[in-house]
Amino acid sequence: MRRFIQKALEKLGKMDIDQVRALIERTSEENDLLGMLLESMTDGIVVTDREHAVALINKAAERLIPLAFSDIMERVLWDCVADRGLADFFEEKLRAQEKVSDREFIFDGAPPRIVSVSILPLVRGGSAQGNVVHVEDVTEKRSKEARLRRAESLASLTTLAAGVAHEIKNPLGSMGIHLQLIQKKIAGKDCIDAKDIAQHLGVMGEEVDRLNRIVVDFLFAVKPMDTRLEEGDVNHVIEELIDFVKPELDQAGVTIETELSPTLPLLRLDARYIKQALLNLIKNAIAAMPGGGTLRVTTLRTGNEVHVRVSDTGTGIPKEIMDKIFEPYFTTKPFGTGLGLTIVFKIAKEHYGDIAVSSRMGEGTMFTIALPVPQTEKILIDYKGDRR
Repeated sequence: MRRFIQKALEKLGKMDIDQVRALIERTSEENDLLGMLLESMTDGIVVTDREHAVALINKAAERLIPLAFSDIMERVLWDCVADRGLADFFEEKLRAQEKVSDREFIFDGAPPRIVSVSILPLVRGGSAQGNVVHVEDVTEKRSKEARLRRAESLASLTTLAAGVAHEIKNPLGSMGIHLQLIQKKIAGKDCIDAKDIAQHLGVMGEEVDRLNRIVVDFLFAVKPMDTRLEEGDVNHVIEELIDFVKPELDQAGVTIETELSPTLPLLRLDARYIKQALLNLIKNAIAAMPGGGTLRVTTLRTGNEVHVRVSDTGTGIPKEIMDKIFEPYFTTKPFGTGLGLTIVFKIAKEHYGDIAVSSRMGEGTMFTIALPVPQTEKILIDYKGDRR
């Protein structure tokens, strides 16, 4: 339509009154159509000019954004917003010319309303003419996600409960057997040599420790994580962890190699849990290399993610069990609880990330934790026109 109008304007001097009228009518129809489209949208749209004043706003945006007053046209956007947090967000990001995706805000109400806000540059001819603010009501979506997570948690809890019951049954059975043997040895005797029951007591002590590990891992797996995501350097977290586990690696005959990208952005992470996840992966790698080997930890940026890779030169994972390794209580270790990788998976998800694994028998295994990069990239479009 814009191209058609440009061509028509070039010939305007040669048009008669009927042709001019037809051009105006067609332009008006197109404008009405675009207006109806904007007003019919359930998502809010706000267009600002280069000075961040409101040039266009649809009804959905007026409903979703808490406005301080009704007439906001040609006013600076953040001056028109009643919610202080959202107003400060608009001022900070628009002044800095930052592109933002899906930043969520919660507004009080009955029930509270959750909106997702994105900011994109309004570009024409290679230069920024302003910004487009997209506002989406995600209250119902987040409610459905919460219900789905509760359903998944209940299903996982059922699986975990069945698994922990099975795991507890074995050491309890062993303790019961050795308790019976002790009772037989002391039956009818006023005193007994400690050597006669020392072995049985030792086994019972080991089984108590095993029960304690099962319960501790179970509680860690089922209770909600109090993740506190703060900006942090994942390379620094890895270096601290490697210093901590270096003696254990040396004792196991494992050589550590690192390749940490020096240009990684800061991530939103909880250092405690990232260390826990990586420690679980490193311990698995050590167990997969009983005769020693090489452990390699690398970091790199791939698109909008940072990948943390932990690879070993161990025995590898058989293909037939690859789909089961993140399931609760699945383990190939004789004394493992089967919750180590389940916990790693949970930590990755708590950081809005993911985990993947690749392995070859006899060659080794590589786990990759993908963590999202915060979306606050600068808009790299220079305005080439006059600045008012």
